[in-house]
Amino acid sequence: MSRQAQGAVLLILGATVLSISAFSTTYVNYVQPGFRPLLVAAGAVLAALGLLSVAAGVLDRPGARQRGPRVAWLLTVPVFAVVLVAPPALGAFAARHSDGPPVLVRTEGHLPLTGGEVTELTLGEFIGRAYARSGPSLAGRKVRLVGFAVPAEDGRSWYLTRMQIRCCAADALALEVAVQGAASPAENAWVAVTGTWVPWRGGVPDDYVVPAVAATAVTAVERPAEPYE
Repeated sequence: MSRQAQGAVLLILGATVLSISAFSTTYVNYVQPGFRPLLVAAGAVLAALGLLSVAAGVLDRPGARQRGPRVAWLLTVPVFAVVLVAPPALGAFAARHSDGPPVLVRTEGHLPLTGGEVTELTLGEFIGRAYARSGPSLAGRKVRLVGFAVPAEDGRSWYLTRMQIRCCAADALALEVAVQGAASPAENAWVAVTGTWVPWRGGVPDDYVVPAVAATAVTAVERPAEPYE
């Protein structure tokens, strides 16, 4: 690979990073929203270095015709992956192959839910409240949860799911709530489930058991701009 070709690859790679971070929200399929400034800066640096290398080749400056290692062509792989394939946000397949249940942080309790007739919660907060040490604050309260549908292996039940990431999609864990009383939507369909928490028989378990919600309504929704919690 010539220096000029390397410059072109860097320029394309930088432009691709900028296109998914500075000019769109595609980057949230892969990393936390807080990484946007870093991605924009990295894309700008790569594009600038690539442009300088291409310009040096055009002007035929000393060293511009030197050839680099062939392995440098591997830089084109992420470009093709993002531009041609455009991997979507993690869904049902990733949820089924998640490393395990979320890490529960058992608190002394949560404040009582306030607001109107229906309270909107994230799946993470719903699960945390269900496992609160001083007793769940969900009893008798109608909540609204948003996630995508993952049919269970038995074909009769399903889970409302949201992926949780700390850094990027590589460390994602599945947050799941079993939905009772409603037919399963299509796999990966984003829905809002309105219903009430189903207490466990015998009290809150010591080991992790997926909490459940008795659904009174299931409605289709658009995928959120930020698909992960």
